[in-house]
Amino acid sequence: MSETVLTPSDSAPDFTLLRDGGESVTLSALMPQKVVLYFYPRDDTPGCTIEALDFTALAHEFAKANTVIFGISKDPIKAHDKFVKKHNLNISLLSDYENTICESYGTWVEKSMYGKIYSGIERATFLIGSDGRILQIWRKVSVKGHAEAVLAATKAAI
Repeated sequence: MSETVLTPSDSAPDFTLLRDGGESVTLSALMPQKVVLYFYPRDDTPGCTIEALDFTALAHEFAKANTVIFGISKDPIKAHDKFVKKHNLNISLLSDYENTICESYGTWVEKSMYGKIYSGIERATFLIGSDGRILQIWRKVSVKGHAEAVLAATKAAI
């Protein structure tokens, strides 16, 4: 279980992860662009699919605001590739297969469903500024309207 509690103005923990397609992505190498990191539980589940499609629909608007979008889950690259192809996603999905980035961002949490307690990824989003500092954090995200809210915050941070 993650004990990390990040807040706005903290430096975003740097990482290098593999993305769909197999290339590696290093957060610090993306600067001075802004970066949206959205953590989600699992590829091709209803809420995660809606969230990915919503970010995909707005990807051009994020690009105009000099911002790149990355979804992060524990799914392996093969699952990401299948998910991207099936839904024609134009955002990148990163595989945190070893769970180190979820831990460092505090998104690996205790959950409960039907009385059963288990560990999983909290749906959360981090907006990271061009200086590598966290600008805004959304926790326990409700998917509906979320991508639009993140886009508004991104544009306000220009």
